[in-house]
This record gives sequence, C-alpha cells and structure tokens, in this order.
Amino acid sequence: MNNLNPRQQEAVMYTQGPLLVLAGAGSGKTSVITRKIAWLIEHHQISARHIAAVTFTNKAAREMKERIGTLVSRSASRGLIVSTFHNLGLRILKSDLALCGLRSGFSILDQADGRELLKELLHQGDSERDLDAVDFILHRISSWKNDLVSPEQALSLAQTDDEQRAAISYSRYNRMLRACNAVDFDDLIFLPVTLLRDHPSALEKWRNRIRYLLVDEYQDTNSAQYELVRLLVEPLGRFTVVGDDDQSIYAWRGARPENLAQLQQDWPHLNIVKLEQNYRSSGRILKAANAVIANNPHVFEKTLWSDYGYGEPIRVVALADEEAETEWIATDIFHQRLQRGLRWKDFAVLYRGNFQSRALETKLQTMQIPYKVSGGRSFFSHTEVKDLMCYLRLLVNPDDDNAFLRIINTPRREIGSATLEKLAGWAAKRGQGLYHVCDDMALDSVLPARGAERLREFKQWMDQKRELSQRDHSTQAVRELISELNYEGWVRQNASSPRIGDRRVENVWTLVGSLERMMERDEEDRDLASTIARLVLIDMLEQQDNEDDTDRVQLLTLHAAKGLEYPHVYLMGIEEELLPHRASIEDDNIVEERRLMYVGITRAKANLTLTHALTRKQFGERVGTVPSRFIEEMPQDDLQFHGEGAVHDPDQADAIAQNSLAGLRALLGD
Repeated sequence: MNNLNPRQQEAVMYTQGPLLVLAGAGSGKTSVITRKIAWLIEHHQISARHIAAVTFTNKAAREMKERIGTLVSRSASRGLIVSTFHNLGLRILKSDLALCGLRSGFSILDQADGRELLKELLHQGDSERDLDAVDFILHRISSWKNDLVSPEQALSLAQTDDEQRAAISYSRYNRMLRACNAVDFDDLIFLPVTLLRDHPSALEKWRNRIRYLLVDEYQDTNSAQYELVRLLVEPLGRFTVVGDDDQSIYAWRGARPENLAQLQQDWPHLNIVKLEQNYRSSGRILKAANAVIANNPHVFEKTLWSDYGYGEPIRVVALADEEAETEWIATDIFHQRLQRGLRWKDFAVLYRGNFQSRALETKLQTMQIPYKVSGGRSFFSHTEVKDLMCYLRLLVNPDDDNAFLRIINTPRREIGSATLEKLAGWAAKRGQGLYHVCDDMALDSVLPARGAERLREFKQWMDQKRELSQRDHSTQAVRELISELNYEGWVRQNASSPRIGDRRVENVWTLVGSLERMMERDEEDRDLASTIARLVLIDMLEQQDNEDDTDRVQLLTLHAAKGLEYPHVYLMGIEEELLPHRASIEDDNIVEERRLMYVGITRAKANLTLTHALTRKQFGERVGTVPSRFIEEMPQDDLQFHGEGAVHDPDQADAIAQNSLAGLRALLGD
C-alpha cells in the first residue's frame, strides 16, 4: 500500500459499497485492482474463491494473475477467478448446460465459422455482393445479442425489409446452432444472462459463488455485459468497476461508455474515486490530451497531471504528400535513434487505418530499419488454413461438430442447409455427433436419398483417411486428403486473382510442412492427434507474438495501441477525413474520434510527433487535404511546426545536425 498514492489507496480500501474508479490513462489502474484483491483476502477475510475479476483480453487477465501472484500466496489465492468476460460466461454456461439447451462437448463458433453457417442458411455464394449481405446480417445478429434482443423481439422491431430478413435469419441461425450443439462468441454473454434472468436457482448459486466482483475497462462493456454484472452484484452491490469514459473507442463493436453514467442511476449511493495522476507522460503531452478531450461532453470531469516534468514541445510536421510523410517519419526515427542513443522498440507509429502502414513499411525496409506490424492477420485466420485445420481436426476427432460444419461443403458437395438442419435434428435425437450419424441406415427416413448418399460417401472417405493416418502414415494421409479433394483447384477457383490463389495454395503447403516438421522434432508425441492439438492452440501462438520483445519499431492502429505506451510516438495522417474519419464527420459523430485522438496522444511518454500530408491520392486522383481539427484544439504554444509552410530556423537545424553527429560518434565508439 505504501507504493500507492492517496487516491489509489482510497480505491483499494473502500469496500462498504459499490465503487467506480475513474482511472485516467497511465494512472495505475491495474495496481489498484490487484492490490484490492489482496486487500479483500487479507483484511476482509473474503475467500479468494468468492472473488472474481474480469477484463476484456487474455493478456490483461494474464498480467493481473501474475501481479496477484506476487502479492498473495498460492494457497490464499486458490479458487480466485481472473478471466475475460467471455471466459466467465463460459464458466456459467458449463455449470447449467441443460438449462441453456446445450449438451456436453458443445462447440464455440468464431466469426468466420458463423459466417460460413449463415452463408449456407441463406444459400449465398462467394461473390462480393453475397458476402456483403451475409456480413450485414451477421453484424445485426451480433448487435441484437449484445443488446439482449431475442429473435422474436428482433422480428417485432424490424422496420425495413433488410432488418426483417436479418431477423428471420437470426431465428434460423439460432435454431441451427442449438441443433448442432453449438454457440457463437456473443452467446457466451447472451446465454448466461438469459440463464440468470430466467432461473432463480442458477442466479442464487452464482451470487453465492461471486461475493465480490471487480471489472476492468468498464467503459468498453456492452448492454449484455452490463446486465451480467448487474445480475451478479445485486442486491448488495459488492463491486468495484474501473474505467475511463475518455478512452471508450469501441462503439463499433457494441461498447457503451454511457454504462459508466448508468451506474449512478442503478446505484444512487455509488462512491466515485478519480485517479488523475499519470505515471507515463510528460506534463506537456498531458496538457495537450486534456485540451483535446475537454471538447467532448462529460458526465465525470477529470484532469490528468504528472510529476515527470513539462517535457519537449509537440512537433507538428506538414509534408507534401503521403510518400513524403512516410519518408520523413522513417528518416526521423533513424536520426532520433542516433541522437538519443535509443533502441528501435522505443519508437511507435500509430495510424487510423491499416492501409496507412504499407508505404511506411516500404520506407523502413529501404532504410533497413527493423519493424513489427501489431494486430496483423494471424496465419491461422486465413480461410484456406482454417478449412484444412478443420479437416485435420475432424480426422483425429470425429466428435468435432464445429469442424464438420465448416468443411462438409468445402469444396461444395451440394449438401444444403435444409439437409444439415435435418441431420442435426437426427443427431440430437440419437444423442450422437453429426459425423457419426452420416452413415446411419435410418437416415434415409428423414433425408432425400441423394443427400443421405452424399453424407454417407463423405464419411466413408474420411474413415479411410483416418485409418491410413493411424497406420503410421499420418502425413501421407494428409497429402492424399488434399489431393483427392482437389483442394488446390478449389482454392484457386475461389481466389479473386491468380496471384492471391498462388499465395493461398502456398499457405496450405506451409501448414502441411509445419505439421511434418513438428512430428519429426517431437520424439514423444509424433502422432497426428497430438500434433494437431498443438497447432489448434492458436491463442497461445498469438500470445507469444504479442509478447515479442525484440528490438523493432512498432507499427499499429490507434485502436490496437490502447493500453500500450512508448517513449517516442508518431501519429501519422492527422487530417480531416482520416482522423476524424470521413464516416464519423458525415454522421456527426466526432466524439469517439476525439477519444481515439486522446488515446493516441496518451500513448507517448517523452516525445510526441504529429504528421499530415498536404495532398493525398484518393481513387486514383490527387486531392488537397485539411489538417485535423484536433491539432487546432491543442494548446498552440506547446506545438512546434515543421515541414511545408513552417518558418525555417537555421539554429535549430544546426543543433539537430550536431546532435546527430554526436550520436553517430557515440554509436561508433560503442
């Protein structure tokens, strides 16, 4: 507790009722949460098994667990729940499967799996127009689930033909999920809330289990998550939620920053503690952030401050075009590293959209500057890799209904959604998995003869491949499977260009090569099932990637940068129609864009640079741009303008040159 400031101590020690901790950027909120858990265990004798802390990412949950491990003994922390919202929802679901209409071994569909299922239900192809229609309906279904709207309610609320079609699809989609003993990602919150609302015994059980609840990043909760929290903590209100309405940047995926204000209505005696001391940035950077965010309406007012000194001026650099912008950034990073004797990983370049990084990557490569693009697409997320992984999963685990659903029509076998729905109903009636009933002799009684025959042929073929894989011919079975499917032909046929087709085929054989190398290297677990199980741990692979601490410049979107910090930050493309984004300007919704700018500014610890281009190529034409309004909202005395149109200062240029030379000498001397 001695390491905490007075406001942090107050937040930790307050346990008399509901508490909202308004935690500004860099104000040490994780320390408050972890020390509060230790305080509850050691000073209030609340058993760890009756405490739960929830957040939004595995990385954040992992960090909390590690910190708690340094504060509380392993025996004292036994039973403590530290997890994401969705993992908590999964725990609640598993405790009462039957009441949720599920059976043991249910599958969880990710967005790509849900998209494929919906494509089949809607009889849609792979054209851009078809996929847009599927994506629109999938987004509506996700929004309805996040707002706890049932299919029946969605149908009654539908006002347009598109919404009515989406609501009807929502009902069919849910029926198909249950018939297949599956849930989607949004169901991991929707179904637990429904369970706790409709079944008092389940609600009482979980209220007894969780007697104190802590929630991180509360401003990012959606309606369903808010309701889950409310159900668990009523009527006593033993909870602490930590959030910052100024950092709510996920409205596009259902987050409701107004949930912070809603707390005061639901809990009139809510205590509020503000954490305003920042442990990250210089005073000048915080002053700029405060000035920008002050233009947003606020229910709660707060002002960040720091003991880290006032710091250097914020540079605003105007360049002729996007080419000059990326070249200037790459060159400046090179010189700043020389001048200051820094590491590459001390620098981060943040941008509004992923497309902005492409030209910068080229410049960094040309200058041989190592870099990492964070938030990039995982190898395992590519369609062709996911397809093949599902074939392999089904090869070693015939009970994997999720894998079966993804690949039964990949490539197409003319097995429609009506056939699959009847198959799922029959499997549920027999109490077996989908794959197992494909050759059921009685299937002809519920399916057309041709559909039943196709399913039978598929199962017989997969059984042959499974038998071959179990006779110490694992990789031969995998290669035969790909060849007999003519999967290369299918991938090329569905690619938008020959070049993309080649790349996707290469991904297929990269996966096979990885499989073979893993089996060769591992002397103990050379069987196909063990190797595939290791490959399926995509989440662990992504965690390792996130934890990469090699010396490289970091490139990432403003959304991906939330929660991170860097000594030297470049915000590029700070222009109207980029930040704020054109869509937000047209919708008169600048509030969240301003919060995004605030997040970007507060990632910087020592040095902040904003760049913008005077012209930019759009749809093949070069057009003039306007600097972002957010630059005007910053204290002008704290800005130092450079580049096109800025007044040239020869003394300053000479000082920069001398510093670069000194840095180079020091580097060579080392």
